[in-house]
Amino acid sequence: MEPRLVGPGPYRATRLWNEIIELFRAGMPLRKHRCRFKSYERCFKASEAVECLHELLGSNQNFGPEVTRDQTVKLLKKFLKNHVIEDIKGRWGKEDFEDDSHLYRFPPSSPLKSYPKKPTCGKEVIKFPDWNEPRAGPSQEHIPVKSVTMNSEMWYKRHSIAIGEVPACKLVFRRELTQANIEEIWKSMTLSQLQKVLGLDSLDEVLDTKLVNSKHIVQNVYNVNKQGIVTLEDKSKELPHWILSAMKCLANWPSCTDMKQPTYSGFERDVFKTIVDYFGQMKEPLLTFHFFDIFVSVLGLLQKPSKAVEALQISCLLLPPENRKRLQLLVRMMARISVNQDLPRLSESVRTRTLMVQAFSHCILCSKDEIDLDELLAAKLVSFLMDNCQEILSVPSALKSAIEDHVVHLQRVQFQKSYPEVYRVRFPSPETEAMLFPEKTKQKPPILMWALKRPFQPFHRTRSFRM
Repeated sequence: MEPRLVGPGPYRATRLWNEIIELFRAGMPLRKHRCRFKSYERCFKASEAVECLHELLGSNQNFGPEVTRDQTVKLLKKFLKNHVIEDIKGRWGKEDFEDDSHLYRFPPSSPLKSYPKKPTCGKEVIKFPDWNEPRAGPSQEHIPVKSVTMNSEMWYKRHSIAIGEVPACKLVFRRELTQANIEEIWKSMTLSQLQKVLGLDSLDEVLDTKLVNSKHIVQNVYNVNKQGIVTLEDKSKELPHWILSAMKCLANWPSCTDMKQPTYSGFERDVFKTIVDYFGQMKEPLLTFHFFDIFVSVLGLLQKPSKAVEALQISCLLLPPENRKRLQLLVRMMARISVNQDLPRLSESVRTRTLMVQAFSHCILCSKDEIDLDELLAAKLVSFLMDNCQEILSVPSALKSAIEDHVVHLQRVQFQKSYPEVYRVRFPSPETEAMLFPEKTKQKPPILMWALKRPFQPFHRTRSFRM
């Protein structure tokens, strides 16, 4: 069975889970083993399962070679807990899986997960505001009309309307384009672009659009400093100063300007542990539980890096501003530490880049419910974030320009319909401009008149014709 790329879309984590199980069951060699003077058919050692699954995950384009053996052992623990495998005596669930010589086998029942059924949704993400909607109040039918004495001219007008010669007048209500309307436009157009990049018919199965706060999008776009970092209005949501100092210390090593304490052997490891402990105690990941499915869906685009970067740019705009700021600071620190050759090694057994992924993946992305592949998916996403953090965590300029142009267009159209005479003067069309600024009568160029007054000149043969 050949591995296939699982693209973006609903239930991607479940689809990947089933994909890996099928590949593992098809590729795991089964043979006879002896344990305590007894033979068991069609089984495998725990260490053999780790070798097989680790190789399978490393060669799978949905995960890649950065999957570690430790992550593979953790996945096999989940396999045992979910009855994908069982020990040789048929036990599973409460037992723990270790990388040793214990014997395991596949149960006869299918371990694949079923997909929840949801009603199909249309392609429209959010309804765009209709500026012609009537305000709440009395309807047109109940507006009092003063009685008019009928004469021949009035009768003719009504008759013309009735037979369709003259369009009937319609009372039109128009709303002002408020800040709330502009925020609604930002939300609608942002989600529409995200749906387009992901290539989905609807976002409903990967994102609850009702939980997307339009104010967060606008704040993340416009409330930024010169470095592109979000600025928060509520200062109580800022990172503590001591954590910021610790992060700056490792990000700018060896120039630790914020740290007053004298350094000692192992100082940098203690600072790193302080940062890990702080982010590890958060009750919710930085990408939030609500947005887990949308970020997992974006992972299906990693084979197309430019598309994945654009999708992540837009998805990160949906975050609460305090989450976005912490993500920006944390990922930038991780990226700097990973390439800093002057920083002493923070672990004896794990290289620095791998350590960054292992230490912070869970605080960046995880599911509220236990998702069996969330650790591998988080590691994949964090690795991509570190490699492209400068672009992903910046405001998408094309989207910003498109939305701003759309808002300006709506404001101009609204102004035109509300004040047509003023608009005609301020923004004349080619037709109205011709009426306002008629061109003067053109005179014949004087050079032509001068040419006609010149006397006739006879033709003179030149040397070039004497052949």
